[in-house]
Amino acid sequence: MALAYSKENALNAICPYFTMFPLEYPLRVLKKHKKDNPVVLDPFCGRGTTLFAARNLGMNAWGIDSSPVAVAIAKAKLASCDIDDPIALAEALIASTDPIDIPKSPFFKHAYHPQTLRDLCKLREALLVLPKGSDASVILRAAALGCLHGPLPKDLANAGYFSNQMPRTYASKPDYAVRYWKEKGLKAPKLDVITVLRRKIARLTGLSFTSPNSILQVFQGDSQEADTYDAINAKPSLVITSPPYYGMRTYVQDQWLRNWFLGGPSEIDYTAGPQLNHGGKDVFAKSLGSVWRNTSSISSDRLEMYVRFGIIPSAAVNVKEIFKNSLEESGNKWRLVSVRAAASADAGKRQADQMKTDSAAAVEFDFHVERI
Repeated sequence: MALAYSKENALNAICPYFTMFPLEYPLRVLKKHKKDNPVVLDPFCGRGTTLFAARNLGMNAWGIDSSPVAVAIAKAKLASCDIDDPIALAEALIASTDPIDIPKSPFFKHAYHPQTLRDLCKLREALLVLPKGSDASVILRAAALGCLHGPLPKDLANAGYFSNQMPRTYASKPDYAVRYWKEKGLKAPKLDVITVLRRKIARLTGLSFTSPNSILQVFQGDSQEADTYDAINAKPSLVITSPPYYGMRTYVQDQWLRNWFLGGPSEIDYTAGPQLNHGGKDVFAKSLGSVWRNTSSISSDRLEMYVRFGIIPSAAVNVKEIFKNSLEESGNKWRLVSVRAAASADAGKRQADQMKTDSAAAVEFDFHVERI
């Protein structure tokens, strides 16, 4: 059975995220380097799979991502608290909050039952103004994001999501979703927010075990900018990461509903925000090279990087060439230790699996390099 489906790894699956690489990949690398007691960095941490793997092995790990959604999920991979604390916090926040802003668009009217939406807005607004984040609030926030949208169950007593029928890993576009629900005659179910959250959080095996890392070791920022790394007070010696695949630009828009829950707008924001430049293979390699340069500038004397990287099938470019050029753009000297096709046997939803085409056609490799 794939590690993703083991109950002891339920925390890693607290919120579905469509570009995660399989847990097997970082675990394999970390076990290989465990005797070196490395400081681990993932400058494109996504939902925090590398961080979760490091936590399981008792290693010091740091993560950066430009997406507030990714950061909110990744922080949960480093959190530890009594399993009852997030629910107690949710009950207190919902009971003490009168929501100011309840979206009234056709999407929200059809996506959620009015009472469910009202309680969601209570929780959203209360979490946004918490004076200080705690491990319990981090878990609650990530669990709410994980329950925000997903498939309707046959039996509502087993509901794992708050919404009308939707995908789990990304949010449907509003107009399309409303048409679909109307055509299929689907009504948003009346669900108790606390009950759904309790079902989710009860499955988080090992949550009470003390984490070797702080939730502050994951932060939002642009990994292309040198000052983003100022918050890291350790010297990374091992990078395990998977940058956005060349040609894939829809990360922000596909997570628009979770972004709303974190304080974003109640409609899709089509501005790009800080991300790698997909305007051409040369500028992409240059922007990726800036990440390697920044990582190298704060690292220990020895630095090794394991990078899973690829291109979408429609991008007629050489993925190995782009990666090689990104290393050259970093201004550092690197030795290529190995390059292998990403193992198709790895379980989990890789970026290649989310490209709305035959994933077998996607080109992706695992690169291992060391600075010289």
